[in-house]
Amino acid sequence: MTITATELKNNLAKYLQISATEDIFITKSGKVVAKLTNPYHDRVETAKSLFGILPKEINSENLKKKDWL
Repeated sequence: MTITATELKNNLAKYLQISATEDIFITKSGKVVAKLTNPYHDRVETAKSLFGILPKEINSENLKKKDWL
């Protein structure tokens, strides 16, 4: 999503909420000057991608043996 700096200023709460799920590019005089984004988005996506990969139980023995790979 792309918005102007004035639009951001006038509706900050709205765009803070939207930035939790999508990046917002802020323009001034027609040029992108900033990006409003969720700093944890990449971490959440990475964590979601790991579900189902790791075994239910990991202990030091099977880590050493790499039985879980």
